Amino acid sequence: MEIWINPACSKCRSALTRLDAEGAEYTVRRYLEDVPTEDEIRAVLDRLGLEPWDITRTGEAVAKELGLKDWARDGAGRARWIAALAAHPKLIQRPIITADDGTALVARTPEAVDEALARRVS
Repeated sequence: MEIWINPACSKCRSALTRLDAEGAEYTVRRYLEDVPTEDEIRAVLDRLGLEPWDITRTGEAVAKELGLKDWARDGAGRARWIAALAAHPKLIQRPIITADDGTALVARTPEAVDEALARRVS
């Protein structure tokens, strides 16, 4: 499994602590440094079963600068949202865990981390 984190984020640190406590094997991706491409964001969205606006941190200053609250949240606007996430990775909700079973979760709660752990392939 892979976990996209911002080391400054307490929820990311908590998720890592939980994964370590369970002896999970995972790869850390510091997505602010190793920025996901638009294709990678699309793939994670597919795995999450979500749309880009669902994983966007709309309270960030850059979101306000871009005027995201006024952007269309539909199929026609999807590419614009994905491009914004790739150009401004700070907008991506965190942590995101890509589970071994091909799914992904936004792991902001201990329960979500536990769900990712339950999806490990034996």
